[in-house]
Formats: sequence, structure tokens, C-alpha cells
Amino acid sequence: MTHLRETPWDKRNFNINTYELMNTSEEALEETDQNKGHYTLKVGPLENPEPFLRHGFYYVDTLIEPVCKKRNLQLFEEKGISLSRTYDRGAILEIAEEAFVHGRFHRDFNIPDSMADKRYINWVNDLLDDGKIIALKYDDDTAGFYGFDQDKVLLLGIREEYRSRGLAKAYTSLACNDQFEAGYSELRTSISAANVASLNLFYALGFRLKSTIDVYHKLNGEVL
Repeated sequence: MTHLRETPWDKRNFNINTYELMNTSEEALEETDQNKGHYTLKVGPLENPEPFLRHGFYYVDTLIEPVCKKRNLQLFEEKGISLSRTYDRGAILEIAEEAFVHGRFHRDFNIPDSMADKRYINWVNDLLDDGKIIALKYDDDTAGFYGFDQDKVLLLGIREEYRSRGLAKAYTSLACNDQFEAGYSELRTSISAANVASLNLFYALGFRLKSTIDVYHKLNGEVL
């Protein structure tokens, strides 16, 4: 397989070999016909989809990729909120179990929601192991968590009872500022076009659109 990259972090969730295509050449597309597995293809929105649709790929999502310069970050303050790197791991995972519904695997009709949920839980576990989760505290309670990797904003999960209270902007701006304090001049993130609430949140913080990517999947075989 010369045009495919294995994605073992997805394979563990779906019990089938998983790959990402490195290009959209006819040779790469033919490899997806010859090998059983679940495939991800990310392309620019202006690329002609006819060749990969012909090979059984189907559209699942458009990812919006905003960036924010340090000087443009808008800070929002709320009483009682803070960040913490000391937290109950179980509390973080409990929030993760019900916080994510906009992922591309949730929109993939070949993937059961339970498997899509499992993928997020495993991702959060990995970030916890790597020290890349910050707890969002409200007084002494864990209200949510923020996942990051170097200059990337990866995940934001808020406990249900703390949603719709105007806290997300304050928490996220505080966490972004913490990342900037580590020495980065620019932060970037990736948001599903279906997740309007997150898009509005990051726009309010000073993030601006840099690029978009269309995501296609293909299943050659069965998930178990």
C-alpha cells in the first residue's frame, strides 16, 4: 500500500483496518477497492469529487479551520471560573461521554453512534495520558475540559448543567490565553461546519477562517 496511511487510533474503535489517503490519484483510489477497511479522504472544496465518488467514497463533513493571532484574542471574564491541571479523571471522561455529537464519525451512516462515541472517549483518554487536558472549574466543581496539542485547540467539553449559561466564551478564552502563554503566536482549530455554536464561539474569541476541508469516507467491508 503506497498511497495509504494506517490510522491505528481509529482501528481500535471500529475493529477493521483504517486508513487515510495521502492523495487522490487513481492508483490510491484503486488501493481502497483492493483492501478491506474504512478510509478517510480530506480534500479541498474545489477538487472534483467525481473520481472518488466513483470509487465508493461518500461525503461526511466539511471542516472549518480558523486561526487566531495572540494579539487578536478576545478575553471574557466570569466570576467563579478557573483552569486546573489537577482533576478527577473520571469526571472528565463522564463529560466526554455526552459532550460530542458533531464529529464526522457521528455523521457516517456506516458507523454506529456507540462506536463514534467510543472514538471520542479513547481520544480523551489519550490526551489525559499525555497531559493535554485542562479542567474547567466552576468554584470547586469540574464544569468541563479543554483539550490541546501545542498550538492546536482540539476539544472543548462542557457539562450539561453548565451549558447555556454564557460560560463557554470565558472558559475558552482563558484556556486559549494559557496556550499563548506557552509561547505560541498563533492558535488553530478545526470545527465541523455543522457545529454552528462552536463556530460562533471561536469567531467571538477572535479566530478567523483560514481554510476549509471536505471529508469523505469509504467502507470496504464491515465494522464489527
